[in-house]
This record gives sequence, structure tokens and C-alpha cells, in this order.
Amino acid sequence: MKLTGILATSVITALALGPGYSATPPALQAQLQNPPAMTIVGDPKEVHLKNIRQLTYTGENAEAYFSYDGKKIIFQSTREPYKCDQLFTMNKDGTNVQLASTGRGRVTCGYFTPDGQRIIYASTHLGSPDCPPPADRSEGYVWAIYPSFDIFSAKPDGTDLKRLTNTNGYDAEGTISPDGKKILFTSARDGDLELYDMNIDGTNQRRLTHDLGYDGGGWHSQDGQWIVWRANRPKTPEEIKRYKELFAKNLVMPAKMELWIMRADGTQQKQITFNGAANFAPYFHPNGKQIIFASNMYDPKGGNFDLFLINRDGTGLQQITFDKNFDGFPMFTNDGKQLIWESNRHGKTPGETDVFLADWVE
Repeated sequence: MKLTGILATSVITALALGPGYSATPPALQAQLQNPPAMTIVGDPKEVHLKNIRQLTYTGENAEAYFSYDGKKIIFQSTREPYKCDQLFTMNKDGTNVQLASTGRGRVTCGYFTPDGQRIIYASTHLGSPDCPPPADRSEGYVWAIYPSFDIFSAKPDGTDLKRLTNTNGYDAEGTISPDGKKILFTSARDGDLELYDMNIDGTNQRRLTHDLGYDGGGWHSQDGQWIVWRANRPKTPEEIKRYKELFAKNLVMPAKMELWIMRADGTQQKQITFNGAANFAPYFHPNGKQIIFASNMYDPKGGNFDLFLINRDGTGLQQITFDKNFDGFPMFTNDGKQLIWESNRHGKTPGETDVFLADWVE
């Protein structure tokens, strides 16, 4: 049977068995695999990165995050035969790529539970099996906040799918606290993009932020006591008007986002960057004292994002990557010995985004 026939059969079976069913036909399984990982040479100024390995070589890949034990990676990718992001898992060396989502709709923000027995992710598949339309770039550089995004829990192979959010509007950007008890996420349910948390089973959903603007991309510190996130807080009447106009169209403009920290219960909120750039994807260093993040602070009107390290109080800024293209979505292993991130470096085509892994040098 041709691949298209295998896929059609698989989709029909999945629809018949319901959204919790996941099966990857052998022909598709072979198509999804990455070539062997390759060691590449980084910029000489990238002194914190050693033995840089490229793990993916096809499609558009993003938000690659470690399992708690550092042995597995979960990531989203637009690769054939899919036309928009689906969720995948793979080994730490890039081998054994497995589909983890339904193959329908669009997904974002996958994450492992600490015990590795389940994953969470956001998906639009209940709204439609088709890919949602891309963001309307006639509005400028904007992100779509699809109202059909909800957060789901499943086993790593995609089975036993359970819906965790069921509100009118965007629910996505979920991460899990180190003790496995809480999911931190962003929602538009109250007429603004705010941070919320909930129990791992979806119960006890509560709001943590309350100021107008986009609050998202939150992560707990490794001790579970703090949260770091990105926020766009419009101040002037013109900025507020523009933010509300875009929000009404399910869009947000991420050109100016600063980093904030707060206690895990939402108290003691404090801004730690003030550069007016697009700062995003913050993640605590396992030492608990520093935060790694991506920013275009040296190219605020362009796409040259690099990784930076900063102290929790906003001091001690260090530049980590120096490639002339995009570097983003950094995450450390829990022992602090390795870093994973995504970059446009070494791509087969301009703008291609792949997953990279490096040993971390203090």
C-alpha cells in the first residue's frame, strides 16, 4: 500500500476509535526519523557551549524540552506529511522519533511529567481536524492565539488522551512544576492573556496575573518556589488600544516583552529586564540563581535572537550564543550539564529551525 493509503487508513481508524487513539504506520514511522546527529562548530565566542550536536535536519522544529531524567526530548515540528505543528518524542541523540499527538489540528507546548509516564500539550484538534489559518501578517509581526487551543494530557505514545481545559478561548503554553502537582499555563478565558495554574488533573484552575497585556511562557524554578515568564504590558492609550484590537482578532504582537519573576502562588511579582526588546522563553538554571532566555535586544527590529543568561535580580547579563540568526527555546538538564535549544544555524534552507544539544561549560 502507498504511504497515502496507509495514512488514510490510519486517520479513519483514529477517527473511529476517538481522540485518545494514536497509531503510527510503519511507513510513516520511517519517514519521521532524523538523520544521525552531527557535531558542528559554533561561534568561537560561544564559550559556554561544547560539543554542539544537531539533532534534526528537516521541517520546522521548536520547543524541544527534556524529560525529567534528561533521556528523552519532546518537541513540536512541522514535517511531512503534516502541514502544521504536531508533537513528537525522540531519544536524547535524536533517534526513535515518535508521533505523540493526534495528527489533527495544530499543537504547541509539549512537556513531560516528572515521572515520564505522561505528557501534556495544547491542541486545536477538537475545533477542527485541519490546520488553523496562519496569523494575518497584514497586521504586522503577530502571533495567532487560536481560541480552539485546549490543554490535554496523554501517555507519551499519545494514547489515553484526556482534556484538561474546557473554556472559551486560548488555553496553551503549559509547563509542569518539578513536583508534578501543578500545570502552569496561559489562558484568554477572562478577556486577557493571563497566567494560571491548575492541578495535574485539570482541577482547581486559578489565575495568577491580573495586569492588562500578554502574560505567557511561564516556568517554575527547580525548587518549585518561583515562576519566570514573559509579559507585554501596554502602557500608553495607543498601545492599549492596539493590544485590545489585536486581541479581539485572536492575535498578539510579541515585539516588546520583558521578563518577570514571582512566587509560585502569584505574589511578589517583579520585572527583571527593561530593554524594550522581545525577550522570551526564560528558563531557570538549576543553580536557582540565574535564568537563561532568548532576546533580540541587539537587533530589536529584526530576527537575530540570541541566548542570554541573567541573574534573578536582573544583574549580570551574559550573552551565550553569537550566531547571526535565530537562537531560542533554551532548557537545561536538571543537573545543569547540557543545554537544548533551537536555531536557524546550519540549516539546509534559510530560516529552517532545528534542534541542537550542547554540553554546558560554566
